[in-house]
Amino acid sequence: MTPYALTVDPGLRELRAADHLLQELAARLALPEGAFGCTHLVRGDRPRVVLSLTVPSEPLLSTVRERLTARGHDVRDGLPDSEGRAVLYPGAAALTGTLTVAELLMRSAIDRVTVLGVSGPPAPGTTLMTREHVRPQWRDGELVLTAMPAAGGALVPFEVPEPTPCCSDH
Repeated sequence: MTPYALTVDPGLRELRAADHLLQELAARLALPEGAFGCTHLVRGDRPRVVLSLTVPSEPLLSTVRERLTARGHDVRDGLPDSEGRAVLYPGAAALTGTLTVAELLMRSAIDRVTVLGVSGPPAPGTTLMTREHVRPQWRDGELVLTAMPAAGGALVPFEVPEPTPCCSDH
């Protein structure tokens, strides 16, 4: 990633709302394909989800900062941490349907895929059912998608598109 990054604290508490806001901001700001938008969990006295935007140039960063500040967003320079969950990243829109691991890596900025409970990477020809919800995470400077085994030897991203809220049956 480039050093042209900023953090936005919209005071959100849910990942789904943060995902939606990141996508809305990207559209409003007309962010280029090379931009990254991530969510970051903040713990402590005021748990929340903050957003980071990383763009390919200083002039674009200045423009994004000005537009967000003008809209009343709390904006700071830099990333809140190094382990953001990527919502916007190069190639994200191309990750739909069922792909092989090799296709996923070729079409996107994702560097590697790991599988829960399995040592070593999956074979390049292993199929991955995206469910149109692929949220890799930054780990040690690499964008890594965590997947889990599914029926028929396929994989699915670990994060489900619409998680069931805790205690939803009460």
